[in-house]
Amino acid sequence: MTRLKDKYNETIKQELVNKFNYTSVMQAPKIDKIVVNMGIGDAVQNAKVLDTAVEELSAITGQKPVITKAKKSIATFRLREGMPIGAKVTLRGERMYEFLDKLISVSLPRVRDFRGISKKAFDGRGNYTLGVKEQLIFPEIDYDKVSKVRGMDIVIVTTANTDEEARELLTQFGMPFQK
Repeated sequence: MTRLKDKYNETIKQELVNKFNYTSVMQAPKIDKIVVNMGIGDAVQNAKVLDTAVEELSAITGQKPVITKAKKSIATFRLREGMPIGAKVTLRGERMYEFLDKLISVSLPRVRDFRGISKKAFDGRGNYTLGVKEQLIFPEIDYDKVSKVRGMDIVIVTTANTDEEARELLTQFGMPFQK
């Protein structure tokens, strides 16, 4: 088992039960999945850009991404319905905990001028969204082979009912929130 999963089962779960006065351990919130999305607007003009982005995303997450397609045609962007415009990966189970561990302990500290992540990015239902401006913060990406700096969205979906519960869960995992 991964380090964070062990930590959750051994200590975090019980601390959450004590803090929020749950009647059962099963009521304690847990991380359900992590979705990593990379929108690639350049893929409209150049299809090869999409291939490099998919390779980078699979190297970062350890899982093959799904190519997302445009839902509607937008003439101003020269976009037709069904054109590939991005890639996303949904992580669950072991890979999810490994990715979160790597994100917290290795990648986020590598961000330039890093002072912690925002506490306000919760959606009201216990999910947290984190925007990353460049893929170079991940150790799997070779700086010399990067053709273009791309950002991505990382959504951490939890079973928490409120933002306060989700914030406490992520803080226990070691998420570096701003003071």
